[in-house]
Parts: sequence; C-alpha cells; structure tokens
Amino acid sequence: MTTSNPIFIPERLYGIIGYPLGHSLSPLLHNWGFQHNNLGAVYCRWPMPTDRLPEFITALRTLPIQGVSVTIPHKRMVMPYLDGLTADALHAGAVNTLFWSGEELWGDNTDVQGFLAPLTVRRSQIRTALVLGVGGASRAVVWGLKRIGAERIAVCGRSPENAESLAREAGCEQLSWEERGQWSGDLLVNATPLGMSGKFGGISPWPGKMFNIRIAYDLIYNPQDTCFLRQAEESGIQTIGGLEMFIAQAQGQFRLWTKKELPNGTVRELLVSALSGTG
Repeated sequence: MTTSNPIFIPERLYGIIGYPLGHSLSPLLHNWGFQHNNLGAVYCRWPMPTDRLPEFITALRTLPIQGVSVTIPHKRMVMPYLDGLTADALHAGAVNTLFWSGEELWGDNTDVQGFLAPLTVRRSQIRTALVLGVGGASRAVVWGLKRIGAERIAVCGRSPENAESLAREAGCEQLSWEERGQWSGDLLVNATPLGMSGKFGGISPWPGKMFNIRIAYDLIYNPQDTCFLRQAEESGIQTIGGLEMFIAQAQGQFRLWTKKELPNGTVRELLVSALSGTG
C-alpha cells in the first residue's frame, strides 16, 4: 500500500515543561509556527513534576532538543542547572525559555517583553502598580515595570514570607494579602493562577469592587474572560487580557529559537478560535 502524503519526521525537537500543563496553548501555537515557516520541527508537551526536573535537564543535554518553554512551577527551579542567563532572566530572577548558545544551555525570560508589549501606548500612565502573586511571572512583571520607570511597585501574595522575599530581592514594597482590597493606583496586575481554567477557574484574587485603579491586567489567557477582568469592567476600569502577553512572549521565544517571526494577526485568530472551542 502506498500513500501520496510523505511521513513527517521532525529534525528538531522543542517543548514545554511545567506541572500541570492542561491549560497550555503553546504546543498549538509553536507547531503552527513551524508549519507556517516550513521548518522540520515539532513542539511537545512534557508534564514535569518538580522531582523529575534534574532528570529532564540531563535528557535535554543528551537528546536533540533545541528549545524549551518553562512554566509553573519550574521558572526559578531550573536556573541552577543552566550555563548562563540573559539580562532579563537575571534581573527577573526567573526563566521561561531555554535555548542553546553554542554548546551552552542558557535561560531567557521573554515574559518581560511579553508583559510590556500591550503597555507600550500606556507607559506614561503607569507610575504606581500592585502585583498580585509572588511566583516567576510576578518577578518578570516587577522587572518589566522597573524598566519602564514605574515609581512605586508593591507585591502582594498569600504567603507573607514569599512576598517579603520578592520585595527584598526586587527592591519594591510589600503589601499584605489582607490589605490588597484597599490599594489604589495606576496598574493592578494578577500574576496568580487564580482564575485559570481548571481547579482555579471562576476564582478572582481581588476582593470585590475596584476603586481608584486605572488599569487591570490579568496574565491569565485561558479563559480569556476571567472573574478578575469582569470585576474591572463592572468597575469601569481599562482591562488588558493575558492573551496579549501570551502572544508576545511566544513570539519572543519563536524568534530566539528560529530567527523567524510569528504573524500577530493570524496567531491571534488561531488562539481565539481554540479558546472559544471553534478551532
């Protein structure tokens, strides 16, 4: 039996590590990008509990894996296993992208440029900001805010110890979780998993109505319409959804790995279709 369609055999491997990975649209996005650019590559989903991270790094250094996306809970845990860090990864204190520089395995943080992308036309409006969450994404957000010259940045997390540690390392203020509802300022960012599709779906990190806040930015992209964003809209506040950051950080990764571009408009249509269940 013969077939007119040749069997696809990838020449290069890419993928994403995290735990869990059920919400991630990175495989859809990057595999579409490889096909669009006629690249012989495939992007895989690699669920990775924390105790298996050392074994994965060993495999990464052995197998023909050219690049890896890193998500919760590995953005900081992976750093000691790397040979080098870019300036964004170093300043943010977290990594979301692994790539090869010659024979060395390096870490970058395209979350920083991803976070800043939708703020380009709003930078002059942002002098004060509160970041909810103290994980790897929060660190990228704080560094991004420092890059655009925000004057007062506060972090707030459910773990007082972790919030204090982040505030000390990042050189910003700390606000207690219990007092977050009293905060007012220019930019409120949700960098927690609260609201993400799955066990945190339907939950908001913000207690009630939003007063005297200019912009609410949710890093969650699945679902697009989160409780946090609905609260902001009902309070008459400008909103930014997580899809903006997701697309921009993925474009940064794809560019780093392949020196090719992901077209913004087409990628957006692809992801919106997937998130709405029509793709």
